[in-house]
Amino acid sequence: MEEEGRFKLDILKSPLIIFMMGGPACGKGTQCKNMATKYGLCHVGLGQLLRQEAQRSTRWGRKIHDLMLQGLLVPTVRGIILDMISNAMLSRPESRGFLINGFPRELRQAKEFERIVGRAPDVVIVLDCSMETMVRRALRRGRLEHRADDCEPAIRQRLETYYTLCEPVLTFYQQKNLLCNVEAPENIFAKCCSVVESLQ
Repeated sequence: MEEEGRFKLDILKSPLIIFMMGGPACGKGTQCKNMATKYGLCHVGLGQLLRQEAQRSTRWGRKIHDLMLQGLLVPTVRGIILDMISNAMLSRPESRGFLINGFPRELRQAKEFERIVGRAPDVVIVLDCSMETMVRRALRRGRLEHRADDCEPAIRQRLETYYTLCEPVLTFYQQKNLLCNVEAPENIFAKCCSVVESLQ
């Protein structure tokens, strides 16, 4: 079974893989959707995958639901985060590339991805956005989309967790010369597109 899984993951060694990082409500999802449409890439959103899992009435689904309401990150327990990401990628074997939004969330995930998939991403785009802008956007999104995890205490907790856990991840990719910072919000889509086009 393990060999079969390794064989399946071999198909992920050639497509373009782009990680999109940034705090909650910085615009990752919007930019990924737009770029996926423009370049024919597959958009994999970790937040969306987790929210789908949180709606299921399984023990793990309830745990994810509770963690998200508190603004806490879902831990890398039993590799469930990586399973979600790799399964989403493997479900689209014909894709010419993947835009993975909101991943990795901690250094262990970054290293585990490379170990399991057998390669690093082609580039890691980080959207730089001020904390107050992200809080304001997340609150508005919570009202519009009725997302229970977009309340102010949970948002601020997620931001604090993001800055604490992601710093080592950013350093890890900086040392590999894979990190590309994009300042938001001016011309953000054009800047992201120039990064993608530099890879082709």
